[in-house]
Amino acid sequence: MFIPLDNFRRILHNKGIRNKLDAWLTFLSVDDPEMIVELIRKYPQFRKYYEEIYQLCRNTEKVMNMFSKELQELDKNTVQYMIDEMQDVIDEQKENLGEMQDMIDEQKRLLGEKESALADKEKEIAELKARLGEKSTSDNV
Repeated sequence: MFIPLDNFRRILHNKGIRNKLDAWLTFLSVDDPEMIVELIRKYPQFRKYYEEIYQLCRNTEKVMNMFSKELQELDKNTVQYMIDEMQDVIDEQKENLGEMQDMIDEQKRLLGEKESALADKEKEIAELKARLGEKSTSDNV
């Protein structure tokens, strides 16, 4: 369920905290001391939540450690993402290289066929020249 908290705060301002859902939404979205006092007065269980948050905020080292751990995890995930991206690029390049190698092999095969055909034609030309040479010698006699 999606609840826009800014709309909730406008309703809260006009109607106040009416039920437990309003109490939770107030806890999550309001930082006005007067509203916090009203929330704790109507729903005393929220006092311990605010105390925990207050203690957490007072312990700067613990907060920084918490953020540090999150940043380490974020860095780890970022590095893994980058590695995965690079692996995808490498795989694509390998595939392209394989296709190019196939094209080169095909070109080599065609070149070999053409060289063979050229050698056959050169041999035929040499034979025709030899016959022509024989015929011209016999015509001269």
